Amino acid sequence: MLQETLEPAWVAAFEAVLARCALKPGDVVAVLSESQSRPVLAQLARMAAARMGCQCFAITVPTVFEAGPAVRSTGASTSLRQLAPVIGALSASTLVVDCTVEGLMHAPELPAILSGGARVLYVSNEHPEALARLAPDPSLEPLVKSHVKRLRAARTMRVTSAAGTDLTISLGGATCGGNWGYTTRPGTITHWPGGLALAFPAANSVNGTLVLAEGDVNLTFKRYIERPIKLRIEDDFITSIEGAGLDADLMRSYIAAWDDSPADSSLAAGRNAYAVSHVGYGLNAAARWDSMALYDKRDFNGTELRAFAGNFLYSTGANEVAGRYTRGHFDLPLRNCTVALDGVRVVDAGKLVT
Repeated sequence: MLQETLEPAWVAAFEAVLARCALKPGDVVAVLSESQSRPVLAQLARMAAARMGCQCFAITVPTVFEAGPAVRSTGASTSLRQLAPVIGALSASTLVVDCTVEGLMHAPELPAILSGGARVLYVSNEHPEALARLAPDPSLEPLVKSHVKRLRAARTMRVTSAAGTDLTISLGGATCGGNWGYTTRPGTITHWPGGLALAFPAANSVNGTLVLAEGDVNLTFKRYIERPIKLRIEDDFITSIEGAGLDADLMRSYIAAWDDSPADSSLAAGRNAYAVSHVGYGLNAAARWDSMALYDKRDFNGTELRAFAGNFLYSTGANEVAGRYTRGHFDLPLRNCTVALDGVRVVDAGKLVT
């Protein structure tokens, strides 16, 4: 698509985001990448940190290749491999700019990094043109915080649509949070682009029907849905995937691959690929549903489609709150849904209610 060079506008975007992370001259910035990272992202991060007068160092670790199904968009990089010297250097930093391919959001090493007081900014593996276009707007932070409070105060989320979705989610015991694209608090992690309010439900909390309609998105495949898929969900787990055509066939094939994958060595871990990971909705008015059509797959990680205002995001896979672990993962942003918290609509037929 576009050339990945150090364009001034992209450097300025990185500098603006680092400034929103409250960096000041002399702060220590670690830029973490792996051998398969997009090189320009680490270069932009280093240049922006240097321009701000920070002390910056870079760590590059080898990308890990494992047997089993291909892994995409899990938020759980395996590149650190519990390397104590690397974890120690990261945890002692003021800010870690995470340029790994999958990110450290659900990586097992993250708690140790955050416990040292470091804060982490995961730069989603996007083309820098998309990142610059979605540099955080200061109005997004109070909006996300407001909706996170609503999630935390609610007992039930109900999601419906004209396509046939009717899903009930108990929020009792859920862990709720949000993201606006930057962080100023030690011991926290964020990702850029931002604009999400999410809940990780406790076990046995999700029941009903989820219908992926034409134009909804399977972000693991980076593919718009062309023929409807109906998912039956009982006590968190997908019990059937109904639908004709390639979209349903691909979903059935990929999710079943985790049942006997060496990467998920136990039957329980394989079955967990069918379970809910998190649910939530997008709040970012600058993010666009149609943007995926304009990028090559290698240039696009899809965080923009997770965050576009009014989408309902349903994800399968690992859920630490429910005690489930697997590397099988689907992120499924749906359009035109109505999301209600304790009967009060926060999204009305795909339109955000602010």
